[in-house]
Amino acid sequence: MSKSNFSRRKFLSTSLLTTAGLGALPTLSFASSNNTPSLAGEKVRLGFIGLGRQAMGLLNNFMRNPAVEVIAGADVYEVKRERFALRTQELYKARGSAAPKISLSHDYRELLDNPEVDAVVIASPDHWHGLMAIHACEAGKDIYLEKPLTFTVKEGQMLVHAVRSNNIVLAVGSMQRSAPNFQHAVRMVQKGYLGKIKTVYANVGPDPFPKAVDYEAQTVPAGLDWKAWVGPRPNMPYMPDLNPPISLDPVENEKAWGAWRWYKNTGGGLMTDWGAHMFDIAQWGIGMDRSGPVQIIPDQGDQPLKYTYSNGIEMLVAPFDDRRQGVKFIGEKGWITVSRGAYDSSVDACKREFTREEFGFGAHHVDFIDSVIMRKEPMVPVEIGHSTCTVCTIGNIAHELGRSLIWDPKAETFAGDWEASTMLHYNYENGYKI
Repeated sequence: MSKSNFSRRKFLSTSLLTTAGLGALPTLSFASSNNTPSLAGEKVRLGFIGLGRQAMGLLNNFMRNPAVEVIAGADVYEVKRERFALRTQELYKARGSAAPKISLSHDYRELLDNPEVDAVVIASPDHWHGLMAIHACEAGKDIYLEKPLTFTVKEGQMLVHAVRSNNIVLAVGSMQRSAPNFQHAVRMVQKGYLGKIKTVYANVGPDPFPKAVDYEAQTVPAGLDWKAWVGPRPNMPYMPDLNPPISLDPVENEKAWGAWRWYKNTGGGLMTDWGAHMFDIAQWGIGMDRSGPVQIIPDQGDQPLKYTYSNGIEMLVAPFDDRRQGVKFIGEKGWITVSRGAYDSSVDACKREFTREEFGFGAHHVDFIDSVIMRKEPMVPVEIGHSTCTVCTIGNIAHELGRSLIWDPKAETFAGDWEASTMLHYNYENGYKI
């Protein structure tokens, strides 16, 4: 597909995309599980922003799709840019095709200015998600955005507006929605096989650690622009676990996930890391997509963090059964548990066996490329990513304040609590604006 034809289709179909985004989507949809684009022969040229460990996995998955051409990457760490170029060339070679020249940028805005890039994959640390994605919308790029959607609730509100006002396809990396075991669990709940749902357990993990600024600074690796990595957040010391160093000679990749996700000033702890997955499934199952709870009660002694919804359902953030991260729906007639690579139910009509292959997530990345080509809504559009992310964030706020909060999911505000409301965003620093 020529660049001009792709742009023309995008222009002609924007009004349909906007209408779909603002209207009600089907409660449940099922993604294809193959790696064949819906419109054979058409290409989507991808640029990657944030080239760490998660990006390497996404690169492998997207490059399996013959409709994808990866042509650009951006990161503030030089060696990661070099690794990205080498890995991309290897994947093109495995395809049996010549690799194009890979454009590498220190500043992601240079990538966004590249007219050859159709869409971007954003796999940066959480505190960068909102600003990068909004800039991508303004540049007219479609977006695959890693979860959680944004770092603050206000960023999420602004990103929803930016996506819709610029007619952008934005898919959230909540890939569990494309997995058959999670889809089956939600379908059984929504079809009423458990009867009326009373309680949902979501095992995700705790809130974030203290701020990273409380730790002793260490030497910044050569080639890493630490000031640019910190970006809009308050200045903080460099620690290797925030942006794990890598090497190309000898080859040494990250030994752990970037610990920025565990610290309060750059991430939301396991509440946002796993909560963005499990709260997403819980809200999908109980029909609260694009909405949220009306009350949050922080954990107190033996009482776990609890969300209460307007329909009376309570979601408890606590381990259940085998204690793995997952979701348990409990109804009048029985229960369903679902997690990565597992599914079970006490109700015979809900029981089903899944093959190992069915537990994969490749269909989620295919769905994004199909959505870009066909100008359709992806499996997880921006509004759903925002509502899920908001649940994570307001849970952390309730925990930090140590008191119950009343939440209006429609207005997206705390009722009568000025202090809690000030925590829905922060003032950008170091010259950044949103």
